[in-house]
Amino acid sequence: MSGRNSKTNKNSRLLKVVLLGDGGVGKSSLMNRFVSNKFDTQSFHTIGVEFLNKDIIVNGETFTLQIWDTAGQERFKSLRTPFYRGADCCLLTFGVDDMVSLKNLSLWKKEFLYYADVQEADLFPFVVLGNKVDIAEQEVAEEEAIAWCAANHVPYYQTSAKDAINVDTAFHAAVERVIEQERSLDNSARNIHDTVDLSKKATRSGCC
Repeated sequence: MSGRNSKTNKNSRLLKVVLLGDGGVGKSSLMNRFVSNKFDTQSFHTIGVEFLNKDIIVNGETFTLQIWDTAGQERFKSLRTPFYRGADCCLLTFGVDDMVSLKNLSLWKKEFLYYADVQEADLFPFVVLGNKVDIAEQEVAEEEAIAWCAANHVPYYQTSAKDAINVDTAFHAAVERVIEQERSLDNSARNIHDTVDLSKKATRSGCC
């Protein structure tokens, strides 16, 4: 594991974001484009796990994103899975030039939910990135990706780390998903609390 830019802003809120997907779909390139706005044509496959930090502002609040880039090869599974725990969001990534990488998203999602020990799978904030839209010859039609995301209730963004297409938008959307999920949970908890209070009042009035 290696980490760079590991200092966090004391006035920001830390969010752990995990990038998952097959090897070669461009997870490292997406992370580097987002954090440093650079693209390396000679980048190599990630070995194990790496992470970078970046501060962003969403809805007037500052967040420090701790972005974890995990190796996609099966032989690195034991190295990457311990880092799923405590994640606030997961970016499932495939390459639009690789149909298999789209089909494997279900396996990546299942692996993440299991090792991250997610209790409410339907509520966890996933975002899907279809990377490499700059490539002329694509195996995955946009409709196929949209259909998978619709079936899994996950937002979809077509990205290009090379041409900086939708990269910032996708990471900001991930934070917005976290905020949306927390707001939903808060409302549910408030409704339960109100229901309990109402039942207590009804009991008291019945006794008098």
